[in-house]
Amino acid sequence: MGTLVCWKCGGSLEDYTLPLRRLEECRACGAELHVCKMCRFYDTSKAKHCSEPIAEEVKDKEHANFCDYLTPRPDAHEVTDRGAAETARAKLESLFGDRSSHSGATPEDEARKALEDLFKGKSER
Repeated sequence: MGTLVCWKCGGSLEDYTLPLRRLEECRACGAELHVCKMCRFYDTSKAKHCSEPIAEEVKDKEHANFCDYLTPRPDAHEVTDRGAAETARAKLESLFGDRSSHSGATPEDEARKALEDLFKGKSER
């Protein structure tokens, strides 16, 4: 079994005593550790995201729970792929256009201009 790491920040949990206490927290980020995302049974491809067939459903997968089947897994920390998000954004912009690139203004700037234009029309009457 590999070295345990926090599911949220990836900080080492090597010096923690197992089984994890229900209210155990990561010293690095403060995340609760007795959570579904820390468990070897956590599986998003399964119903209720749990592959343990007799475990009760836990709605909140990121907060401490009372599940007796929790078995910490060393690969609990998942690095999010920002490249995939950027690729998806680029595809959307190619389909619908990048609104900010048309005028060079941010959505906030465009909203402010629309509001000013609305009130300019009323003051000129």
